[in-house]
Amino acid sequence: MNNINMGALVLAAGKGTRMNSANPKVLQEVLGEPILSYVYAALNPIFNDKIWTIVGHQAELVTRAFPDRSDRFVLQEQQLGTGHALQTAWPALLEAGLSHVLVVSGDIPLITTAHLETFIEAMGRTDAPLGFISMTLPRSGAYGMVLREKNKVVDIIEAKDYSPAIHGEDTGEINTGIYLINVAKIGDLLPQLSNRNKSGEFYITELISLAARAGMEVVGARTGDLNLLGVNTPGELVRTEEMLRRATVEKWLERGAALHYPDMLVIGPRAEINLSAHIYGPCHLLGDTRVEAGAIIESNCVLKDSVVGEGARVRSFSHLEQAVLGAGTIAGPYARLRPGAVLDEGAKIGNFVEMKKAVLRKGAKVNHLSYIGDAEVGAGANIGAGTITCNYDGVNKHRTEIGAGAFIGSNSALVAPVKIGSNALVAAGSVITKDVPPDTLAFGRAQQKNREKNNPLNSDLI
Repeated sequence: MNNINMGALVLAAGKGTRMNSANPKVLQEVLGEPILSYVYAALNPIFNDKIWTIVGHQAELVTRAFPDRSDRFVLQEQQLGTGHALQTAWPALLEAGLSHVLVVSGDIPLITTAHLETFIEAMGRTDAPLGFISMTLPRSGAYGMVLREKNKVVDIIEAKDYSPAIHGEDTGEINTGIYLINVAKIGDLLPQLSNRNKSGEFYITELISLAARAGMEVVGARTGDLNLLGVNTPGELVRTEEMLRRATVEKWLERGAALHYPDMLVIGPRAEINLSAHIYGPCHLLGDTRVEAGAIIESNCVLKDSVVGEGARVRSFSHLEQAVLGAGTIAGPYARLRPGAVLDEGAKIGNFVEMKKAVLRKGAKVNHLSYIGDAEVGAGANIGAGTITCNYDGVNKHRTEIGAGAFIGSNSALVAPVKIGSNALVAAGSVITKDVPPDTLAFGRAQQKNREKNNPLNSDLI
C-alpha cells in the first residue's frame, strides 16, 4: 500500500472487568510496562505520529501514563462498544485526511511490527475496503466467530449472540480485533451500526456484515500466531508475561549475555545489558535500566530506570530506582537507592543504607545503617554507621552538604539545612544544627557524667 495516507487507531476505552482490577486493562503491567506501551511499540515504526487512541474508562490514568501522546487521545465519554469508539474517533481521522485506518485493540502485548506489516501487505494485494486478521482455535469461546459462505467472509458473530441453531456449527475461526479500513468506502457504513444485540453495544464487527451486504469484498486474513490474542483475565496476563519473559531472556542469551540462573530473571523490553556484565537470578531489570561493561548484579536485586556503570557491583537484596552507579562503585547488600541517588566513581554504600536525591562524590563511603537524603557528600568523605541527614522539617525538604574528606562519626544526626566543611570531623553521637567550618571538630551532645549506681541523688538524671 504505497502512496497512501494511513494512520492507526488504538481502542483503549474499555473497563476490562474480567481483570478484577481497579486500573484500566491497558495499564496492567507486563515486565514492568503497561500493556498499551507494547501496542505503541509495534505501531510506531509504521505510523510514527499518526496514532490516535480512544480512551474512556479512567481516561485520566491512561493519558497521564503517556503524556507525549496527549494531542492524539480521543475521549469516549460513554463506553458503548467498539463501533461507538470508532464513530467517536472518526472526525479526528477525517480531519487528518487519512485514506486508511488500522484499528487495533490496546490489550495485545505480544503484537509486533512484523504482524502488522504482514497484514498491511496482504491487504495491499487486494482491492478490499475492509479486512481483519482472523485465527482458528478449537472453539471460538469468548471471541467473535467468523462466518463464511463459499469461503467469503459475510459476518462476525459476537460470543453472546452466537446461536448454533441460527449460525450453524462453531467454526473456531475468530476475530483478533485488528482491522484495516478504507476511510472513503467504509465511512458511509458507520452511521448504520446498531446496538440490537445482547450486550446493547455498537460493534465494529457489524461493519463486516454491512460491507458484505453492500457487495464489498471483506478480507479475513488468517494467521496461526496465537500472540495476537488479547489479554482479558489475570490468568491470561501472567501467562503472557511469562511467555514474553522467556523470549526476552532467550534473546539476550543468544546475543551472548552472561545471565546466570536465567529462569529466575525478569528483563524488561527497554533494559540494556553489556555482554561482558554478569547478572545472577533471581533479579529484575526493568524500565530504562542500563548495565555497563564488567558490571555485576548479584541475586535478589530489583533495578528500575537505573544505570550500573562499568565495573560496578550491586550486591544481593538491593533495590535501585532512578539511580546511577558510576564506574567501580559498590552498593549493598540490602541497599536502597531511591530516585536521584548517584554514586560517582569508586563510591560505596553498604548494608542497610538508603539514599534519595543524594550524590556521593568520588570515593565517598557510607558503609552501614544510614539514611542520606537531599544531600551531597564530597569526594573521599566517610559517613559512619547510623548517620541520618534530617532533611524534612514537617513542611519542606532541606539539603545537607558534606565537604570532601569529611568524617562523620557514627550515630550522628545532621539537621538540614547544614554544611559540613571539607576535612571536618563530627564526633560520634552528635546532633549538628549549625554549619561546621572546614578542618574543624564538631560535637553537639551533652557532656557525659558517671555517677554511683543506686544513689538517690541521681534522680535528677532520670
